[in-house]
Amino acid sequence: MAKLKTRYLCQQCGAESPKWLGRCPVCNAWNSYVEEVVQQTPAKETASAMAGITDAAALTEAIGITQVQSVESHRLLTTDEELNRVLGGGIVPGSVVLIGGEPGIGKSTLMLQLAVQSAYKVLYVSGEESAQQIKMRADRIGVSNDDCYILTETNLYNIFKQLKTIKPDVCVIDSIQTLVSPILESAAGSVSQIRECASELQRYAKDTGTPMFIVGHITKDGQIAGPKVLEHVVDTVLHFEGDQHHSYRLLRTQKNRFGSTAELGIYEMVQHGLRQVSNPSELLISDNSRQLSGVSIAAMIEGMRPLLVEAQALVSRSAYGTPQRSTTGFDSRRLNMLLAVLEKRCGFRFGDKDVFVNIAGGLKVEDPAIDLAIVSALLSSFEDITIPAGVCFAGEVGLSGEVRSVNRIEPRILEADKLGFTKMYISASHKGLPTGKYSLQLVAISTVEDLYNVLFK
Repeated sequence: MAKLKTRYLCQQCGAESPKWLGRCPVCNAWNSYVEEVVQQTPAKETASAMAGITDAAALTEAIGITQVQSVESHRLLTTDEELNRVLGGGIVPGSVVLIGGEPGIGKSTLMLQLAVQSAYKVLYVSGEESAQQIKMRADRIGVSNDDCYILTETNLYNIFKQLKTIKPDVCVIDSIQTLVSPILESAAGSVSQIRECASELQRYAKDTGTPMFIVGHITKDGQIAGPKVLEHVVDTVLHFEGDQHHSYRLLRTQKNRFGSTAELGIYEMVQHGLRQVSNPSELLISDNSRQLSGVSIAAMIEGMRPLLVEAQALVSRSAYGTPQRSTTGFDSRRLNMLLAVLEKRCGFRFGDKDVFVNIAGGLKVEDPAIDLAIVSALLSSFEDITIPAGVCFAGEVGLSGEVRSVNRIEPRILEADKLGFTKMYISASHKGLPTGKYSLQLVAISTVEDLYNVLFK
């Protein structure tokens, strides 16, 4: 008989221990160790080999790198241009893509739209919803596809049997935490099951050339649940993020073996599903007929595409002894630094003022080029003077009050010019910009004090 033994695995990082521990010494998570039974057999047969998909005993031989044939892979293009951009130009045959995100953010909707709107044969495997629930969501999207097959199954062996029968062009697994391999005794969602199922799906994708999209849950810390090896096994890791109280969703690339990780896809959640946003700058800037103080426009770079976002600031007298500093979509420590620069270099007193900063649209901005727009909004609210319409900003503010240059300034200028802006404030460090190429006026400034003298005096 096979010998049974138990081990304890951390459900956060996958660390193994021969006994239960209250706190994981690797990731410092509390009460994360779970007991699992390990059955030791002379030779473990994989689920894909049991289904007759691959040969577990197949041997490979080493060859010289010069003997390897260079083949240009033909990517599968979908109707979703945002997804094509994030993947690096389309779906690579045999690739494994892992997509994670908050519950209810739209991961399943995005994958179902890929399945029903694609021109390829797609197998959509769901372990969380019934076929009727998926059909209701497909009816809401409003597009039907005869080559889209639905399978509600969690057993990996049965999934491989259906893959062998249908032979789809693309397979979607929703989600990896619900799959169970028949060769393991542990429960679904455990570290062993996630690691085994991901390895088997990756082996099938490489052997047959079938692209795999795997949906993964995330933890309360925002990390993809399961062992870290899950992200190492797959070829591409996408993160679907956004505020559920706003309609915008961002699809970011955290890892991509077939393209750049700087790409970004932007969607808008509407009644009929996710809508692609081809020009997000027009949606992120509010069309206010009545000009107000404390509002400025920043030309930023998100991924590889330029965006124009609206930065809002409110400076008011504090009613309590300790003034408030509140930010939404902007780093609070960065705000404290900018306030210190304005107080030290320009003489503005924010010590008795409440300061609130908000990035409109629910975006979280990390581009340092937004500093100049934040400073302009703060000064506008402090003086209660409106910034003229058609003005935008792009520049980083240093500790000495200097306005530093930012990278990729020309795409920012072109985006502002395309949207009809008439004036753009940039750093004086930018040299060699063609003056007659743009219809808007470029104003070069060196310090924050120069910005105040130009705008508000």
